[in-house]
Amino acid sequence: MNTPVMARVLRSTAGFALRNKTRVASFVSQRCLSTSPVLQDDGEKKSFATRQVQFIKSIFDKSDFGPYEIQKESHSSQLSDKENVYEIQFHAVKPEDMEEYLKQFSKFQELMHEKKTGAHLIGSFTVEIGDQDEAIHIWEYKGGYPVLNNATEIYRTDQDFINFRTSRNKMLRYRKNQILLPFNFWPAPVPREGKNIYEMRSYTLKPGSMIEWSNCWAKGLRYRQDNDEVAVCGLFTDLGDLFTVHHMWGEQNVVHHLWGYKDLQTRKETREMAWSKPGWDECVAYTVPLIRQMKSRILIPTPFSPVQ
Repeated sequence: MNTPVMARVLRSTAGFALRNKTRVASFVSQRCLSTSPVLQDDGEKKSFATRQVQFIKSIFDKSDFGPYEIQKESHSSQLSDKENVYEIQFHAVKPEDMEEYLKQFSKFQELMHEKKTGAHLIGSFTVEIGDQDEAIHIWEYKGGYPVLNNATEIYRTDQDFINFRTSRNKMLRYRKNQILLPFNFWPAPVPREGKNIYEMRSYTLKPGSMIEWSNCWAKGLRYRQDNDEVAVCGLFTDLGDLFTVHHMWGEQNVVHHLWGYKDLQTRKETREMAWSKPGWDECVAYTVPLIRQMKSRILIPTPFSPVQ
């Protein structure tokens, strides 16, 4: 441990001991540490300061935590047991071009099927409340990264797709995408009929907190399944360095929860009902400290979206 850091810790510990003699004495007796520099009966000639240093070092030494703290699997392998990967596309469309953009994208998603890319459109939406004139598309690649790589290669080289991109890019203000994996405790997204609205709640988590988030939501999800609310899908990004904000596939440590409601009033009633159930407040209390940033969008399905 760094010497100045150790010194500060020792000074803090000493000050605490002077202010809390009774509690410290009890704590020390439980830990079999002496409160004076007198040698212990075991014959080891170690001063109190030396033993104190060793005790504090053991707190910071990860090897003393045991194998439970040692992560031997990637987050993706622990949180997702499915072979499919997903892509979310975010397109900021020029307001005057939204109608033409949707017409062209409708033809594009048909072309993706005709060209046998392996990409399946799960949902296509425009933002009703949130960033205006934004379109969001969710794609599924059954078979994982080999299928994604094949679809990407066709998309880059096929002349029909090149022509589409040339036209589409003129209608956009910016665009980005994310490659994601599904949480293993969320239901798989399926086509839906009817007239519904959707809420995409996007969370940027603190590095290293994805597993804790997953554990809390695996328990908390059951509190959100009443009053016609539908948990459509739960996805997370987990590519590249966990401490890197941007990578070739987009932001890291990002989670998206997609919920379906009949309307905004149903959303209000469902969320209020969740708070009336014992346990939901604990889920919120545990997960809020894990969040760096949160964003909510209300989405409307496009006419060609499989999820309606």
